[in-house]
Amino acid sequence: MSNPARPLTEHQPAALHALSLRANFAWTLAGNIVYAAAQWGVLVLLAKLASPEAVGQYALGLAITAPVMLFASMKLRALQATDVRHDYVFGHYFALRLVTTLAALAAIGTLAVIGDYRTELIVVIVLIGLTRAFDNLSDIIYGLLQQRERMDRIAISQILQGGLQLLVFTVCLMVTQSTVWSMAGMAFASASITFAYDARSVVLLGGRWSALTPIWDWHRLGRLALRGIAPGLAITLGSLMVNIPRYVIEHRFDERELGMFAAVGAVALVGGTVVTALGQSASPRLAKHYAAGAWQAFDGLLLRLIGMGAALGAAGVAVTLVAGPQLLTLLYRPEYAERADVLVWMMMAYGLQFAYVFLGTAINAMRRFAVQLPVQIVSCLIVAGGSMVLIGPYGLVGVAWALLGANLFEAAAYAATVGYIRRVEPKAR
Repeated sequence: MSNPARPLTEHQPAALHALSLRANFAWTLAGNIVYAAAQWGVLVLLAKLASPEAVGQYALGLAITAPVMLFASMKLRALQATDVRHDYVFGHYFALRLVTTLAALAAIGTLAVIGDYRTELIVVIVLIGLTRAFDNLSDIIYGLLQQRERMDRIAISQILQGGLQLLVFTVCLMVTQSTVWSMAGMAFASASITFAYDARSVVLLGGRWSALTPIWDWHRLGRLALRGIAPGLAITLGSLMVNIPRYVIEHRFDERELGMFAAVGAVALVGGTVVTALGQSASPRLAKHYAAGAWQAFDGLLLRLIGMGAALGAAGVAVTLVAGPQLLTLLYRPEYAERADVLVWMMMAYGLQFAYVFLGTAINAMRRFAVQLPVQIVSCLIVAGGSMVLIGPYGLVGVAWALLGANLFEAAAYAATVGYIRRVEPKAR
């Protein structure tokens, strides 16, 4: 009888060694840019080759599946990446992610059926959910790679994922003119990279294929799930904060207006690619500074991150003020340029977020995941109430104002939270 597989831990020999912070950032930025460009390419193709209604259907599918899959993720990637003491090993994280992803797929299918949508839209929603399910499995492997500071493997995976998904989507859309077959192609592409490339990363770290074995220790999985519930709820509410306006627009207007809003919002989020790369690269380093009590290094890195995010947001606002209509015409079609005013306000909302999001990264590095939950609850209430009140008299601009108001609140709340922890924590340790 063979011996049971030993869990993948920090003390086992690995074929991959940590990279420098600069190298990790460069790789992460490259991977995030290509992946985000590919996801945006899907939206651009729909806008150019189909109609705003098709864009709206895709946006609605994302709005329904994203919160469910994010809750299923339970922010395990962040928990794993900042687990410098190795309270749990990869097999625990992988096992829990398998369970929650299957549950999320069942929930998405249920929501699609009871939502009283057309059959075609139900199928699109389920296929988008399937694509995100494979992405979720890749994501837990990314958490292991991020913990080991090997962002190059994550970047290569994102480049392969994004490129293959866009290629297959484009071919399917041009050949079949069907959104359903195009979404099915994306799901197949996502599964291919998850199994063909990402699984290999775990093997390289663990030195054997058995490193991929999930560990079904239900007592420890239950404890890990309890740790993940609060951050999972927080990240779900963060997704809801972005998607609540889409629900309101679809209910108040139609899929065409939703498509317009989604396309404009995608432009405003372009800078988020750089911000995400910075946060993912710096998170393990911030966690190590925190664990070591190296507060000067912690504060210095955090301030540099916030400064870079603020500069990026300011640049984005300037570009949209000067060339918003031209940009929307170039990227999509002339009819989208009529919503340039919405783009300016959306860029202000997300530009602010580019700066304060690193305060959330610092909170994650301190492993104070639960404190983000009440902040996200209030933010969702602000967005929901603001959108419903302002959409009537001000249309899509009013929805953008609601997002800006929620981000202003989050910026203040996260700044106060980090400031409080920094004052109290050194005395408590």
